[in-house]
Amino acid sequence: MNLKDKIAIVTGASKGVGLEIVKVLLEKGVKVAGWSRTAPDYKHDHFRFYATDVGNIDSVNGSYNATIKDFGENISILINNAGLGYAGLIEEMPVEEWKEMFDTNVHGVFFCSQMVVQKMKELGEGHIVNIASIAGKEGIEKFAGYCGTKFAVRGISQSMYKELRDYGVKVTCIVPGSIHTNFFDSIDSISVHPNMMRPEDIAGAVLYSLETSENFHPVELEFRPLMPKGRKSI
Repeated sequence: MNLKDKIAIVTGASKGVGLEIVKVLLEKGVKVAGWSRTAPDYKHDHFRFYATDVGNIDSVNGSYNATIKDFGENISILINNAGLGYAGLIEEMPVEEWKEMFDTNVHGVFFCSQMVVQKMKELGEGHIVNIASIAGKEGIEKFAGYCGTKFAVRGISQSMYKELRDYGVKVTCIVPGSIHTNFFDSIDSISVHPNMMRPEDIAGAVLYSLETSENFHPVELEFRPLMPKGRKSI
């Protein structure tokens, strides 16, 4: 896709991977609507922020209506990046935290995608990128809820791409390993460290996916740190 003057929605745009995706899209001439609960410390002539809880359908509807009022209806790009995670044993996990993960990580993908799919089909062009996780490919102790949400994102992505491909609309699922972001701030068992991937790395992968040629469809891309525990000595 030629990205110049396209319109994009990026969820979870306040920091980390989401904000880096916003920046690379703007550099390519995209007009970007950033949807997240908190505003990023970032300004650009072609960027607008909309306070959004992607797990709340009324909030998503409000942000979508505000976005098309400001940018127009022809939204060609949706990056479903918003996500959160809590750790805990299955018998100790608070119900509220479990539900919040599914509302944000799973229902948010559904709510946001449903807003844009019909118009993309009418345009005969569009690209939805869903950010999953390695936790969506293998279970991790004390992360049953988070793993469950990311397994769901991968399954939703697989179904979506098969539904939309014949209309010229692409769906790509990005499956990253550990990234050096604020995601781990609320997880005591994991601390960020320099051997994790950078948010810029994932943003670059998203950009690559979006710029692929018309009949080339990256369906699922997995990325991991090369040396997660540092370089070994001989």
